[in-house]
Amino acid sequence: MLISLTHTTSLYKIKTFNCRFRSFKNQAMAPPPPILSLELPSDTGRVLSLQSHTVQGYVGNKAAVFPLQLLGFDVDPINSVQFSNHTGYPTFKGQVLDGKQLWDLIEGLEANNLLFYTHLLTGYIGSVSFLTAVLEVVDKLRSINPDLKYVCDPVMGDEGKLYVPPELVSVYREKVVPVASMLTPNHFEAEQLTGSRILSEQDGREACNILHAAGPSKVVITSMSVDGNLILIGSHQKEKGQTPEQFKILIPKIHAYFTGTGDLTTALLLGWSNKYPDNLDKAAELAVSSVQSLLARTLDDYRRVGYDPQSSSLEIRLIQSQDDIRSPEVKYKAERYS
Repeated sequence: MLISLTHTTSLYKIKTFNCRFRSFKNQAMAPPPPILSLELPSDTGRVLSLQSHTVQGYVGNKAAVFPLQLLGFDVDPINSVQFSNHTGYPTFKGQVLDGKQLWDLIEGLEANNLLFYTHLLTGYIGSVSFLTAVLEVVDKLRSINPDLKYVCDPVMGDEGKLYVPPELVSVYREKVVPVASMLTPNHFEAEQLTGSRILSEQDGREACNILHAAGPSKVVITSMSVDGNLILIGSHQKEKGQTPEQFKILIPKIHAYFTGTGDLTTALLLGWSNKYPDNLDKAAELAVSSVQSLLARTLDDYRRVGYDPQSSSLEIRLIQSQDDIRSPEVKYKAERYS
């Protein structure tokens, strides 16, 4: 019997398809490989970082993820926005994640048993609906790991101006502060959260006490301008009702504006306070020293190319400063309040 070449080719294709189908079916039935970041977790932890993202430059997750990885963390970023560049440029384009899209990502992780995290880090959030979804994420993560640490940078504004909708302030104050483990507001944000003016160091310390009473055990006001000085005030209430340990760090004033420094500072405070959980002052010394070294390098590099660093927003030199992030020389010391 004669078999045509076309018939033979068809039989070959059928056999090949059957073999490939059986192989695919066997792969589909096989259990997935283990998630090594869960099976062999790092000594530091696993962070879910929910912040903004820019294609170019270092703000939001771009300023937080890499430093945390340098400090030994596994970091999974979710981008609340994805923009071409930060909003200080003449134009920007991109997309904004909404609360439903955020929850879709969380459900996808949960469906594959990937929702175990030691830390949640949040930064810029632009709407009440999205912030409400973040609160649901906190509840979900803590149902899986009750020891989850929530580090919140309540990005709302600076220098007397809000750059989020005003209704976000009450949501932060009434709902986010009570569930946070650590808060890192700036001067203006601390005033918004406490409803009080901060005109002195004592006012700053009292603002920390108000925030402790509402929830978080650790509060760092990352930049306060008082009597012509720029200072950081930190406060750690180790037990509820206990007098907190408080300190300050004097920070040199730099006459330039940088983008991403708040996001970087909060990430470093998370990282170093995890290594030194009972010494928030030491964690702050390390964080401040890293940031100041990075800013000095950024200024030097702009000057090298003949650019006036006082004229506009400056992109930080993050990658070039990785040694200062991983192993900072502590040049800025904390002074404890008695």
